[in-house]
Amino acid sequence: MIFKDYYRILGLDTIKISEAELKMAFREQAKKYHPDVNVEDRIAEERFKDVNESYRVLSNPTTKRKYDKKWNAYIGKRLAKERGTEEKRDMASDFTKMFFGGSKEDAETIRPQATKKKVAIKGENIATEINIDVEEAFNGKEKKISLRTIEGKMKTFAVKVPAGIRDGEKIRLLGQGKKGEHGGKNGDLFIKINIQNTPKFKLEGYDLVTDLYLSPWEAALGKRVNINTINETVSLYIPPGVQSGEKIRIPQKGYKDGQGGRGSLVAEVKTIVPKKLSSEEKELFERLASISSFKPRT
Repeated sequence: MIFKDYYRILGLDTIKISEAELKMAFREQAKKYHPDVNVEDRIAEERFKDVNESYRVLSNPTTKRKYDKKWNAYIGKRLAKERGTEEKRDMASDFTKMFFGGSKEDAETIRPQATKKKVAIKGENIATEINIDVEEAFNGKEKKISLRTIEGKMKTFAVKVPAGIRDGEKIRLLGQGKKGEHGGKNGDLFIKINIQNTPKFKLEGYDLVTDLYLSPWEAALGKRVNINTINETVSLYIPPGVQSGEKIRIPQKGYKDGQGGRGSLVAEVKTIVPKKLSSEEKELFERLASISSFKPRT
């Protein structure tokens, strides 16, 4: 679980703040990271979202109380422990000076040096997203993304999208987030994958939906046809009298389910009528119309 320090995001050093202090801190950070000031800066855009999220939680007394409990559990106890260690160190220094030589001023001189040690803070995580089509997601692909750093420079990342990744799944690049402070580790980069449908395939869960175009006589008489799946060509039998809009399911020819299996390929029948007929074709259709008892609107 990634815990966000809302107080740190707003530039606050303590959770004991007034409403006026909270508003002032929010205005300063919102102005600093506003999209109008940081045009096409994805990092500033994510930071601006964090600032708004922080203020939304902390400005509501109910959500602030709930958050403060978590903050104390994740951060407050650690800071209190570190402060306690520093205080013991200072007391030991004063005691040594008092009984083994040195003035009170000497002890005061040593104390600031002992408190100079700063807490290592991990850098913030960065979140972004990329779009890939369903065929790229099925087969896997290396994609490149470019993000602007805090210094304003563009940095390019090579992202290996694994075959069979799920829509909305995130890829984590360790240490590629914001830099840590005082020796802390860098944050991570989280990349959300958005799978886009193509004119040929539409992803529905683990199933892939595709169109199967048939002529009127193929639909009426039935036929074995070749149909392209996402990674091969298979033979499919069309039963006589199949209707436009009917769906024929081919098991294990769909998207990867993450457990070694696959969903189904769902072929949706669409009967296509020729726009232009030869004289012979027209004669045959006219003859069919004269002898057929089929009444589609009855």
